[in-house]
Amino acid sequence: MKETKISDAELEILETLWAAWEALNANEIRARLNEKKDWERTTVLTLIRRLLDKGVIGQEKQGVYYYSPLVARSDYVKEETKSFLNKFFKGNAKNLAAALIEDENLSREDVEELRDYFRENFR
Repeated sequence: MKETKISDAELEILETLWAAWEALNANEIRARLNEKKDWERTTVLTLIRRLLDKGVIGQEKQGVYYYSPLVARSDYVKEETKSFLNKFFKGNAKNLAAALIEDENLSREDVEELRDYFRENFR
């Protein structure tokens, strides 16, 4: 995935599409979003247009337009994680882990789970 800046609002549209596992039209997207937010139809349409322009979602006309993601959530998360790591920790994951431990964001149990994960996956 090429690096594309996605706003928090655009990400909510993407998260809705990823969770759906099927193409949705604008009204369906809005209905699912409105379970948590009260967005106007024009807002949803604007965000959809931006995502289309960025090449992150695609559209298919079936009477009305249906939208689906063109990038997997896992690929997006991977790229965002790399970007965050580079931006704040000069690409060094050890520095990120140290910051989490120093700020007490990781409990002893978290550290033990991570240790076990590394032992199982990096032999």
